Amino acid sequence: MKFTEGYWLRSEKANILYASQAYEVQEIPGGMRVLAPVGTISSRGATLNMPTITLEFTSPVENMISVRSWHHEGYDKKEPVCPKHPQMQEVSVEIGEEEAVMKAGKVSVHVSLKEWGYYFEAEGKELTRCGFHNLGYARWDRTPSTMFPAENYLTENGKPYMVNELSLQVGENVYGFGERFTSFVKNGQVVDTWNEDGGTASQVAYKSVPFYMTNKGYGVYVDHTDNVSFEVASEKVEYVGFSVPGEELRYCFIYGPTPKEILKSYTAYTGRPALPPAWSFGLWLSTSFTTNYDEETTSSFIQGMADRDIPLSVFHFDCFWMKEFQWCDFTWDKRVFPDTEGMLKRYHDKGLKICVWINPYIAQGTPFFKEGAENGYLVKRADGRGVWQTDNWQAGMGLVDFTNPAACKWYSDKLKTLLDMGVDCFKTDFGERVPVDVEWFDGSDQGSMHNYYTYLYNQCVFNLLKETRGEGDAVLFARSACAGGQQFPVHWGGDCSANYPSMAETIRGGLSFAMSGFSFWSHDISGFESTASPDLYKRWAAFGLLSSHSRLHGSSSYRVPWLFDDEASDVVRFFSRLKCSMMPYLYSKAVEAHEEGTPMMRPMVFEYPSDPVAAYLETQYMLGDALLVAPVLRADKKAQYYLPEGRWTDFFTGEIKEGGRYYEGEFDYFSLPLYVRENTLLALGAVNDRPDYDYADGAALHLYELADGASCTCRLVDQKGGTVANVTTCRNADTISFTADADMKGLTLVLHGIGGNVKAEGGTVGAKADDKTVSITVSDSTQKVTAVIG
Repeated sequence: MKFTEGYWLRSEKANILYASQAYEVQEIPGGMRVLAPVGTISSRGATLNMPTITLEFTSPVENMISVRSWHHEGYDKKEPVCPKHPQMQEVSVEIGEEEAVMKAGKVSVHVSLKEWGYYFEAEGKELTRCGFHNLGYARWDRTPSTMFPAENYLTENGKPYMVNELSLQVGENVYGFGERFTSFVKNGQVVDTWNEDGGTASQVAYKSVPFYMTNKGYGVYVDHTDNVSFEVASEKVEYVGFSVPGEELRYCFIYGPTPKEILKSYTAYTGRPALPPAWSFGLWLSTSFTTNYDEETTSSFIQGMADRDIPLSVFHFDCFWMKEFQWCDFTWDKRVFPDTEGMLKRYHDKGLKICVWINPYIAQGTPFFKEGAENGYLVKRADGRGVWQTDNWQAGMGLVDFTNPAACKWYSDKLKTLLDMGVDCFKTDFGERVPVDVEWFDGSDQGSMHNYYTYLYNQCVFNLLKETRGEGDAVLFARSACAGGQQFPVHWGGDCSANYPSMAETIRGGLSFAMSGFSFWSHDISGFESTASPDLYKRWAAFGLLSSHSRLHGSSSYRVPWLFDDEASDVVRFFSRLKCSMMPYLYSKAVEAHEEGTPMMRPMVFEYPSDPVAAYLETQYMLGDALLVAPVLRADKKAQYYLPEGRWTDFFTGEIKEGGRYYEGEFDYFSLPLYVRENTLLALGAVNDRPDYDYADGAALHLYELADGASCTCRLVDQKGGTVANVTTCRNADTISFTADADMKGLTLVLHGIGGNVKAEGGTVGAKADDKTVSITVSDSTQKVTAVIG
């Protein structure tokens, strides 16, 4: 929010006081503390009637400096915060005559003792600073009495805020803040981290995360669950400003220098994602939202997919598996599903997993609501007059109070009855419509619980799935999120529309989400609102099946492909099978995400942080570190895309293109710009009709454009995330060697772009294709194969 009017004047609605001097600096355990008056102290007498801001610098994780600043020390906001995983670091503090310096690993903070300000430095380079009028305490919505509000700093009217600003360098771009559908580069935007159900065509977000990173090698996590308001080169164009209600502000400065290292530190602190089960990476099919359906309908969908040889992994029942006016009592509507357990067993026998839609809103008029109200499991009104209720969504609905452990158990026990019937996972919808004028069981701050509610909601459901299904078989399909929510995957992008602009904004949302610490993400293929044209449906299917997770879902119409045109079934089958065959590679990237907090779908700047073009790209992405995907976003079949420096191989045709430039091409519905990065050893599976299989059995390791003197490694994993083998290949002139830390028998090694004769030691040379590709079959037990190109 803006506390100024232009650069010179303060807002007449704001009474703001700025830190003006580092009057006293002292070393404390794990860091240092700075006492900063809001005016210059010229004598002891000047300390009277002089407010102060106190700062503490500590280091909770390697290459991270935590900054805590406050005005009134005794203020207790009762703000819930995301659980952290600190790993106390060694720090050094030096307090000199001109500056005080705290070092933590590669990063340090320097506080000036002459002219107010501090800056962060890493490896000899200043990254950002907080200086003149950049750290302040404000009262907002005061009664204006003068255009010089500093004269009234002792008045107590208005709401308290703390504000901090960090400088931006020339050419510095800002990314992140959760799943934001606005431009990928956030410079010039005002971002309020306040979860709302606003669709994808707006500036609000279902998943607000007060974290950003820049292309200058660092990230900033503002550690608050209340609405953190960011002015991203908007109020003061040379700064990112952030403010939060209350008397205290906490943030962490995270040095990378690469985006991968930034997220590795951030997720080490706020939590790494669980590893989703392998089956969850297959195609999910939904009943859609407000459509009319019964068992005959759902069975016809499942059989229709089987008849067309379209691999299907999960069938999802949306809202109307329950009776109208009774959402959510978690009771199947027997009018349309009279034999629920039998039906679920029949679907399981077909190899499917079952997902059902839920939310935390409980409609009145149900035994579930009555039970929750009588036992204090629902959120209460702030005026003490019983349960808080609203008619928005469900008539007289109440809200489960997840700050109450007994309410969590009550809610989980009810969901467990569904798991016992044969349900495998839950779509945890909503979680954004959380009121602020209510009383929480644990006394939490009302504003802070608005965002944090989704953490407790998804945690409750995810923990139930872990307890009943096992650590590696728990997965959600969640809509809302806040910081730390990445621990409970998967998330999907909310209510998009059936048009190309909405498809593009969906991509932007997913890329911003990826830069915010979330690894697994999906979206409604072909758009949620309205019904797509056959053209859009087929283009979105390609994008959706080259995403982390893939779901066919909509609002008022079904999303089975044969309702669009005959070719749509062929397209969905083609890309579904392609994704299944890519699972050895994709699941290894999922394991990497689980271990290091790296997103599966990566913005181009994530992999190419030094490329000035990649810094702005928002309609293409890297799927893992090896595959470049550029969805077709035009009805004329054309796509424009950018290839960074290097040699890139078209996955479908084998054509090699030089990077460092844009390309434009025309693509049919069974293709799109899908390129393999040079120096890549890509694992593809022998199975293409399901996502969960033995990835190493019969796998083919495809080698693309390995440069002389270069090497690369492929990690083969199993369905549980365990490493089966690491295969490293290196090239010396015309000799290419493959070395594994386990037996390679049964693998096929495929060399792309190789012409002429090839001799192999440790494997049998197979047929060449168009004099461009040669395969080597490893038929005997060996851990090394050498290929010589003649």
